[in-house]
Amino acid sequence: MEDAVSRSSLDSTSTNDDYVVVNGEPKLKITGKNLYDDYVVVNGEPKVKITGDINDLNDELSRSGSLNKMASALTSPDSQSSIDQSNIDHVLPVSLSADVLVAEPDRVGKNRSMSLPNRANEDYTVFNGVTYLGCALVNAPRSEVEIYRNMAILNEQSKEAIPILLHIPSTSEGNVRLLDPENETEISSYKIHQILFCARGPSDSEEKMCFAFTCGHGESPDSAIFQCHVFRCQIQEAVAKILYCFATTFRRVPRSGRPSSVNEPEMTAVFTLNLDFKEDDGKGSFSLCPKDKSAFKFRTDMDKKIVISVTQTGQKELRIERCFGLLISPGRNVKDSDMHLIEMNSMGYTGDGRTYSISGNWDPTEKCFQFLNTETPKDTRVFLTVAVDLVIYGIQEPVRFSVETKAKIFPQNERFWSLTKKPQIEQFYVNLRLTETDSPDIVRYEVVGVESQTQRDKKKAGMSLYGLSSGRQIPEDIQTPQEPEEESDGDEPLLSGSGVVSKEITDENLLEAWRDVMIKWHQNLSQRPKQVTQLARKGIPEALRGEVWQLLAGCHDNQELMETYRVLITKESPNEGTIQRDINRTFPAHDFFKESGGLGQDSLYRISKAYSVYDQEIGYVQGLSFLAAALLLHMPEEQAFMVLVKMCFDYGLRDLFKSGFEELHLKFYQLERLLQDNVSDLFEHFMEMNLETHMYASQWFLTLFTAKFPLLTVFHILDLFLSEGKNIIFNVAIALLKLSRKDLLALDFEGILKYFRVHMPKRYRQEESTIELIQTAVSAKVSSKKLKKYEKEYIAMKEQEVQEDPIEKYERENQRLLEANMRLEQENDDLAHELVESKLSLRSEIDTLQDSNTELSQDLSVTKKLLTETQEEKQRLEHESHQVKEMCRKELERLESENNRNTVIVADYKQASLHTICSQLSERLEKQSTANKEEVSRIRAQVKSCDICSKMFTADGKVQLPEPKVDPEKLNPKVVDLERQIRELELELAQTKLALVEAQCKTQDLTHQLNAAQTEVQASKNTWFTKTINSIKVAANPSLKKESKD
Repeated sequence: MEDAVSRSSLDSTSTNDDYVVVNGEPKLKITGKNLYDDYVVVNGEPKVKITGDINDLNDELSRSGSLNKMASALTSPDSQSSIDQSNIDHVLPVSLSADVLVAEPDRVGKNRSMSLPNRANEDYTVFNGVTYLGCALVNAPRSEVEIYRNMAILNEQSKEAIPILLHIPSTSEGNVRLLDPENETEISSYKIHQILFCARGPSDSEEKMCFAFTCGHGESPDSAIFQCHVFRCQIQEAVAKILYCFATTFRRVPRSGRPSSVNEPEMTAVFTLNLDFKEDDGKGSFSLCPKDKSAFKFRTDMDKKIVISVTQTGQKELRIERCFGLLISPGRNVKDSDMHLIEMNSMGYTGDGRTYSISGNWDPTEKCFQFLNTETPKDTRVFLTVAVDLVIYGIQEPVRFSVETKAKIFPQNERFWSLTKKPQIEQFYVNLRLTETDSPDIVRYEVVGVESQTQRDKKKAGMSLYGLSSGRQIPEDIQTPQEPEEESDGDEPLLSGSGVVSKEITDENLLEAWRDVMIKWHQNLSQRPKQVTQLARKGIPEALRGEVWQLLAGCHDNQELMETYRVLITKESPNEGTIQRDINRTFPAHDFFKESGGLGQDSLYRISKAYSVYDQEIGYVQGLSFLAAALLLHMPEEQAFMVLVKMCFDYGLRDLFKSGFEELHLKFYQLERLLQDNVSDLFEHFMEMNLETHMYASQWFLTLFTAKFPLLTVFHILDLFLSEGKNIIFNVAIALLKLSRKDLLALDFEGILKYFRVHMPKRYRQEESTIELIQTAVSAKVSSKKLKKYEKEYIAMKEQEVQEDPIEKYERENQRLLEANMRLEQENDDLAHELVESKLSLRSEIDTLQDSNTELSQDLSVTKKLLTETQEEKQRLEHESHQVKEMCRKELERLESENNRNTVIVADYKQASLHTICSQLSERLEKQSTANKEEVSRIRAQVKSCDICSKMFTADGKVQLPEPKVDPEKLNPKVVDLERQIRELELELAQTKLALVEAQCKTQDLTHQLNAAQTEVQASKNTWFTKTINSIKVAANPSLKKESKD
């Protein structure tokens, strides 16, 4: 059977004219000669009546015995040879598969994917955007002409077309299913081996977006009929993909039922993969990351390398051509689209020629790896998945090997001691089937499946919870865990009663709607308005919550129950001691219940005591105290007691606390089955971690989520509980698990329990998170019918346990205990290993601290000694300073007195010196004048003795020069002018000389004064006070002494 869809006969596919072989049995050929005369539509409206004769099929139907065993082939070898080359563009490539077609949306455009498969798993390929046009009875199920005529008629009369989800199975033993797209309920189904013929509409006609198949119905030749079912897609390209899925389905036979054939032999190639991580050591190189048991140890914000070695260990030798990609993702069971491609560093065979090594650089600081770059709490590990795609000679598409491992994330400065550094080893079994090729020299294989040794071990173990089989495959639509919505503020659990609930209402329309409902409700308390349920889902306003809760519970103004409460609080209860002890642990984070002996604790004590007396079968249970505390925050204690009684009796809450907790165990079973149906990957993860439902859901049922979650979330859940009943607990539980799915899939056993206890409640401290939780809970599909079905399963399982052979029961119990014992031993080994590591680490830390303590002690001794010396030096310097200050004071007084005296002396000295100078100058002046007069007298006497010169002086001694006789004719004006200038210059010269003499006299006077002042300054510097001050400065700052020397 070929895997190409032929367009040789108007884009149709048919079985052979001869017998075809499916599952090793020859099946008959189907032929038809009569065309239809009339027509029928599937919705029941008769269009045309069929009047055909099918007697010519009786012989072949007799040989078959049943149409339910018919098989078909899309294209026979004979029809394959008749493909028209002119229509080769309508033939799907042989190498493509449905998954490949889905992975290439570019072929149909970004906005044209409504009819493409929206999800695929190992069982079905699902197409949406498909419309079912109807069906017609046909006499010749292989007649192309008849099918196209039916297709044209139904396409034209498609006013009552039905939108559907088309499920095409992956193997020839499945059923083609038509589902309602709104609620995914099954409309109809057709067995693959009953489908005889597939065809698509001609590309040049109105039916180009249609396809059809014919199907046989009936157990005998007389009752057998054939129907042609016609469909239409919203885009034309989807038709080819759907027909190719049919082709692949007809070709694939399940492995369990596949016949052994010489043309399709199966073989297994075994590969061993070693996974290692290297981390930047800060010295320019990378060192291997240590491994603690099965978990690698990483440091935050450190570059890493992934090293993978692949060695083929099986008998079938296949050579690796190259590595197509190296990928990593947080979490486990992640789907392909969530894997992140990293940069490859190297690839190739090592020196031995058998081991293929791949290495890549991984930067964990990228945003998508934040989960793997965040420090993990103590005793917690995270999961990560590493995958490598290998291109192998002889295999057309890359083969992916995925390895899941654990890691513990430490701070960047963490030091790792001597630990094992062995790589993680995983074996992979690649099941291959030899395929036909055009050339006998070319060998091609088709990958039937890839399975790891871990997967084989899980299948052998047959892990289950409460007797449920774990044979269901984990779906592939697991998403990578992202960073948490808000960061945790520590590892401490959230105290009950935490959070602030605002009474402000921003939605005026909501408040108006509640006002109208309350008015209508108070007019008739016996009938609840229809709008209440929808309004309660949006949240009851905090100001109205107390009154609405009473109305929902049906106890508004119940005087009888109120009087009963007043009587009950006067009675004694055998549980008073337990109640008093538990009161302090109820809502400790809320101010109303904080104070011991306060109003809140007293009211809570009275309600708990009254209920223990009122319901003596149950008495007091701790879970009800949290519920009573939530009610007390909205109403007086009498009304809170009435609502509590109604919730326990009318809503069936007390059934969970009955002896034996049978009802509670039933709820656990129902929640587990809901988890399996709605979040199957998380269910499988919990089974692998041996996590049972009661380990995390006990408080959810017993306290209605009031013990751990913030008050805003608690109040909104109570709104839903009182409005819609106790089954809403399942909705909220499923919603919590769905919203936390990504985080839970990446954690191990201890991490999951810690997440439920610490991190999950903290996620809902913001109003937006609470709204998202409530919307998810309301939209969760938890029907009473489904819960009833699970209840019957649980009862049947319990009855079976009672009726079964005690030996088998004990053997099964023994097996369960052995498994639990093995798990506990493994945990014990892990804890012992961690204890040894902790002791080693503690010993190392103690040694380091002791060394540090010794060094610090020595430093302390030296410091104490230095401190003592410093204190003594300080005291000595203070004493010296005091003495110096006293000496300075006395010296200052002395110097002041001496300075005053010197000032007087200097003044006197200056005055005496000035008088002396003046006297000397006067004497010198007088002597000079006398000498000058004598010289002038002498000169005058000599002049007078000369007859010529005596005429030049007068009798009183003045010069009297005779007027020169100048001849005007000989007078030169220039000479006269020059002579005049000479006389002026001589006069100026005389004046300058006189000024020079005066300046010299002043200079001598100033020089004398300067010398006197310098003498006084030098005398003052040589005093004892100055020397003392200088010595103090040198002692205080030795650098001054050094500078002075320099």
